[in-house]
Amino acid sequence: MCELSCLYARDCLASIGDPDRYETHVAYVTPDHRWRFVADLSPEAIAAAPALTAAEAIERVVTLSPDVMVPQMFDLPAHKARAKTVVAAAGVAVPQGQLALASDQLALEPPVVVKPIGADNSLGVTLVRDYPEFARALTDACAVGEEALVEQYIELGREVRCGIIVRDGSLQCLPLEEYAVDSEVKPIRDQADKLCRDDAGELSLVAKESTRAWIVDIDDPVCDAVWEAARRCHRALGCRHYSLFDFRVDPAGRPWFLEAGLYCSFARQSVLATMSAAAGLPVDELFAIVLDNALGLARV
Repeated sequence: MCELSCLYARDCLASIGDPDRYETHVAYVTPDHRWRFVADLSPEAIAAAPALTAAEAIERVVTLSPDVMVPQMFDLPAHKARAKTVVAAAGVAVPQGQLALASDQLALEPPVVVKPIGADNSLGVTLVRDYPEFARALTDACAVGEEALVEQYIELGREVRCGIIVRDGSLQCLPLEEYAVDSEVKPIRDQADKLCRDDAGELSLVAKESTRAWIVDIDDPVCDAVWEAARRCHRALGCRHYSLFDFRVDPAGRPWFLEAGLYCSFARQSVLATMSAAAGLPVDELFAIVLDNALGLARV
């Protein structure tokens, strides 16, 4: 998670860190509760910065008196089952599901998708097509978190992600991003579709490769149905400034809510930034819009 956070944060600084526009300070926080105020996020700069206690760091933050804070910490995401319950109440289609502990039995008819209740980047996600496969899949999911979400498998279809920004007091749906899935050879996306390490051991993103993801033409019939569902999700979950949702689209063209990814790093590689750029809004302008909303506490 630390490596992933730094990967996006470095790109964020390169994308929006205009010294003529913003005064930027970077705080690097480690699990031992130590803070380091660094010139940049290179290993050398981090190693050279003095380690401060949380109390010392907060004192420095108070002295700096920042207008906004942009978090760059990839950690536990939204609780998937709770998010599903909220959006379902708002009229959005969600797959039938059950919460399960490692010792529980499968209550749904296969095929099902088994996933940790709070994990990201498809960690611990398994497609189960028959009952004997369930125990192993549940063990893998519960190894990531104490509880798993077991969901009805929605036949393909397509799989898309929809981003929304609040602009001029209204919800602007961005061009969809579609992912490479196939009912036979790639029925669900796994961790290998998102992250990998290069020969030097450095973490890198593969989800943005053109063979794995692409922007959907706004005239595609799938857009209107997904945008309507995404607006319902945004309002139901009480989102501010922006939102991001994954949908499975069945063969009939009906979108099914999978999960919310309510985070934007403002790196050029970030999904919301990619969608925004496809709409003619570069990441620095996207950040300026969200910044204005945050300072004005705009909400729709």
